[in-house]
Amino acid sequence: MPELSRRRALTAAAVVATTAGTWPASSRAAAAGHHDSHGTFDEVYKGRRIQGRPAAGAGHHHHGAGYAVFVDGVELHVMRNADGTWISVVSHYDPVPTPRAAARAAVDELQGAPLLPFPAN
Repeated sequence: MPELSRRRALTAAAVVATTAGTWPASSRAAAAGHHDSHGTFDEVYKGRRIQGRPAAGAGHHHHGAGYAVFVDGVELHVMRNADGTWISVVSHYDPVPTPRAAARAAVDELQGAPLLPFPAN
């Protein structure tokens, strides 16, 4: 059997740490019955009020997997990509991991400008 080198020990420790850090989160999502659950949020980010919540009503034209995001009360059109990342009409080419991150990225891109309603037809 080969001798345990420092490199192998560090690699093994990193694998164990990564597995231990991600397993509880993935098991909670599986226990909840869905792959990636996004709850509601309501906060002030850089002076702008951002909110997010599951979208009510099947008649709504959302590409965001049934999730609605608002910046200062105006809906920010969000979409969920096939790989689970999120984009918005404001930061379309910068995918982020959550709807909250999409709202924050939009605020960063707007640089104080108001969000105008998006005619999603």
